[in-house]
Amino acid sequence: MTTIMEMAADIIAAHASTTPMSKEELIAELNEVHSALSALEKGETIETETTIEETPAVSRKKAFGKDKIYCMICGKGFKTLSRHLKTAHEMTASEYRKQFDIPRSQSLASKNYSESRRQMAFDRDLAGNLARARAEKKQK
Repeated sequence: MTTIMEMAADIIAAHASTTPMSKEELIAELNEVHSALSALEKGETIETETTIEETPAVSRKKAFGKDKIYCMICGKGFKTLSRHLKTAHEMTASEYRKQFDIPRSQSLASKNYSESRRQMAFDRDLAGNLARARAEKKQK
Protein backbone atom coordinates (compact mmCIF):
# COMPACT_ATOMS: atom_id res chain seq x y z
CA MET A 1 0.00 0.00 0.00
CA THR A 2 1.38 3.40 -0.96
CA THR A 3 1.63 6.20 1.54
CA ILE A 4 0.09 9.62 1.13
CA MET A 5 3.54 11.14 0.57
CA GLU A 6 4.28 8.66 -2.23
CA MET A 7 0.95 9.41 -3.90
CA ALA A 8 1.57 13.16 -3.62
CA ALA A 9 5.08 12.73 -5.05
CA ASP A 10 3.69 10.73 -7.99
CA ILE A 11 1.07 13.39 -8.71
CA ILE A 12 3.61 16.20 -8.57
CA ALA A 13 6.11 14.24 -10.69
CA ALA A 14 3.47 13.78 -13.39
CA HIS A 15 2.60 17.48 -13.30
CA ALA A 16 6.26 18.59 -13.27
CA SER A 17 7.04 16.39 -16.29
CA THR A 18 4.73 18.53 -18.45
CA THR A 19 5.03 21.94 -16.75
CA PRO A 20 8.26 23.78 -16.01
CA MET A 21 8.39 24.52 -12.28
CA SER A 22 10.92 26.09 -9.93
CA LYS A 23 12.12 24.32 -6.79
CA GLU A 24 9.90 26.54 -4.62
CA GLU A 25 6.84 25.83 -6.76
CA LEU A 26 7.49 22.08 -6.56
CA ILE A 27 7.74 22.19 -2.78
CA ALA A 28 4.65 24.38 -2.42
CA GLU A 29 2.61 22.14 -4.70
CA LEU A 30 3.83 19.01 -2.92
CA ASN A 31 2.67 20.48 0.40
CA GLU A 32 -0.73 21.40 -1.07
CA VAL A 33 -1.31 17.97 -2.59
CA HIS A 34 -0.14 16.19 0.55
CA SER A 35 -2.47 18.21 2.77
CA ALA A 36 -5.36 17.63 0.36
CA LEU A 37 -4.75 13.88 0.30
CA SER A 38 -4.45 13.81 4.11
CA ALA A 39 -7.75 15.67 4.43
CA LEU A 40 -9.43 13.24 2.03
CA GLU A 41 -8.12 10.28 4.02
CA LYS A 42 -9.59 11.76 7.22
CA GLY A 43 -12.92 12.39 5.47
CA GLU A 44 -12.65 16.17 5.65
CA THR A 45 -13.77 18.51 2.92
CA ILE A 46 -11.15 20.27 0.85
CA GLU A 47 -11.30 24.01 0.31
CA THR A 48 -10.16 24.87 -3.17
CA GLU A 49 -9.18 28.24 -4.50
CA THR A 50 -11.32 29.00 -7.53
CA THR A 51 -10.82 32.73 -7.72
CA ILE A 52 -8.89 34.10 -10.66
CA GLU A 53 -6.16 36.57 -9.85
CA GLU A 54 -7.35 40.15 -10.02
CA THR A 55 -4.01 41.56 -11.15
CA PRO A 56 -2.94 40.54 -14.64
CA ALA A 57 0.34 38.66 -15.12
CA VAL A 58 1.18 41.01 -18.02
CA SER A 59 0.12 44.62 -18.55
CA ARG A 60 -2.33 45.27 -21.38
CA LYS A 61 0.26 47.31 -23.27
CA LYS A 62 2.80 44.44 -23.19
CA ALA A 63 0.17 41.75 -23.80
CA PHE A 64 -0.55 42.79 -27.40
CA GLY A 65 2.77 42.54 -29.22
CA LYS A 66 3.67 42.45 -32.87
CA ASP A 67 4.93 38.84 -32.91
CA LYS A 68 3.09 37.39 -29.90
CA ILE A 69 0.04 38.04 -27.78
CA TYR A 70 0.52 37.27 -24.10
CA CYS A 71 -2.10 35.75 -21.84
CA MET A 72 -2.86 38.23 -19.05
CA ILE A 73 -3.71 35.34 -16.70
CA CYS A 74 -0.56 33.22 -16.94
CA GLY A 75 1.82 35.39 -18.97
CA LYS A 76 2.54 32.86 -21.75
CA GLY A 77 2.94 34.10 -25.33
CA PHE A 78 1.02 32.80 -28.37
CA LYS A 79 0.21 33.70 -31.97
CA THR A 80 -3.50 33.49 -31.12
CA LEU A 81 -5.10 33.35 -27.71
CA SER A 82 -8.52 31.73 -28.22
CA ARG A 83 -7.47 28.06 -28.08
CA HIS A 84 -5.23 28.69 -25.05
CA LEU A 85 -8.08 30.38 -23.18
CA LYS A 86 -10.41 27.43 -23.83
CA THR A 87 -7.96 24.68 -22.96
CA ALA A 88 -5.88 26.17 -20.14
CA HIS A 89 -8.32 28.53 -18.45
CA GLU A 90 -11.71 27.14 -19.55
CA MET A 91 -12.91 30.57 -20.58
CA THR A 92 -14.22 32.12 -23.77
CA ALA A 93 -12.70 35.10 -25.52
CA SER A 94 -15.63 37.28 -24.46
CA GLU A 95 -15.19 36.29 -20.79
CA TYR A 96 -11.47 37.12 -21.08
CA ARG A 97 -12.25 40.49 -22.67
CA LYS A 98 -14.77 41.25 -19.93
CA GLN A 99 -12.39 40.26 -17.11
CA PHE A 100 -9.57 42.50 -18.35
CA ASP A 101 -11.74 45.21 -19.96
CA ILE A 102 -10.41 44.59 -23.47
CA PRO A 103 -12.44 46.22 -26.26
CA ARG A 104 -13.96 44.02 -28.98
CA SER A 105 -11.98 45.98 -31.57
CA GLN A 106 -8.73 44.55 -30.10
CA SER A 107 -7.75 41.32 -31.87
CA LEU A 108 -6.73 38.30 -29.78
CA ALA A 109 -4.13 37.37 -32.42
CA SER A 110 -0.66 38.85 -32.94
CA LYS A 111 -0.36 41.56 -35.59
CA ASN A 112 2.14 39.60 -37.70
CA TYR A 113 -0.05 36.48 -37.64
CA SER A 114 -3.14 38.44 -38.71
CA GLU A 115 -1.20 40.13 -41.49
CA SER A 116 0.22 36.83 -42.78
CA ARG A 117 -3.28 35.29 -42.84
CA ARG A 118 -4.66 38.35 -44.65
CA GLN A 119 -1.86 38.16 -47.23
CA MET A 120 -2.46 34.43 -47.74
CA ALA A 121 -6.16 35.07 -48.36
CA PHE A 122 -5.28 37.83 -50.84
CA ASP A 123 -2.75 35.61 -52.66
CA ARG A 124 -5.29 32.79 -53.01
CA ASP A 125 -8.01 35.23 -54.12
CA LEU A 126 -10.40 33.91 -51.49
CA ALA A 127 -12.66 36.97 -51.74
CA GLY A 128 -12.98 36.50 -55.52
CA ASN A 129 -13.70 32.80 -55.11
CA LEU A 130 -16.43 33.57 -52.58
CA ALA A 131 -18.01 36.17 -54.87
CA ARG A 132 -17.98 33.73 -57.81
CA ALA A 133 -19.49 30.95 -55.69
CA ARG A 134 -22.26 33.25 -54.49
CA ALA A 135 -22.99 34.40 -58.04
CA GLU A 136 -23.19 30.77 -59.24
CA LYS A 137 -25.51 29.87 -56.39
CA LYS A 138 -27.74 32.85 -57.18
CA GLN A 139 -28.05 31.76 -60.82
CA LYS A 140 -29.27 28.28 -59.89
